[in-house]
Amino acid sequence: MKVLRRSALVAAALAALLALSACSSDSDTASETMTEETSVGTIVDVASADGSFGTLVAAVTAAELVETLSGEGPFTVFAPTDEAFAALPAGVLDALLLPENKAVLAQILTYHVLSGKIMSTDVTPGEVATVEGQNVTFAAPAAEGLTINGAAIVVADVDASNGVIHAINKVILPPGVDVAKLIKK
Repeated sequence: MKVLRRSALVAAALAALLALSACSSDSDTASETMTEETSVGTIVDVASADGSFGTLVAAVTAAELVETLSGEGPFTVFAPTDEAFAALPAGVLDALLLPENKAVLAQILTYHVLSGKIMSTDVTPGEVATVEGQNVTFAAPAAEGLTINGAAIVVADVDASNGVIHAINKVILPPGVDVAKLIKK
């Protein structure tokens, strides 16, 4: 029953993503489509409805984190855009999506998640623990705005029923994770 419910949720999320992607007029603009209209659902619903997070939704599905990120929360998700995933070295994303790399993918994705709902105005420079267990570092360089481990927050404070999403321009990696080792030669 749990597998069937998860499959139905994944299918619904993917259907919504495909429908909205077909209507999108500019997929290169990071999260410009994030509006109040899309913020009524869970974090997974909001990401699925936005044209900038197709890769993230596919990764969350492959890592079997859909149910978790659709749960009660609250969560703060620093969501890499499709362009952020595309900037990974060639072959890394394909390798991460393989079933045998599910644990590494889940580790990377949970490194992008904090417990609680943290709005951008509440963030102060310094370190904070992620759901993955290791710390990320927030900084506020004057010219760049707020960053997390060097990734710029390009769209902030997108509400979801179980937390908030901040779109970022890079995939951040937990210390000790070497994704280059995943690429099969």
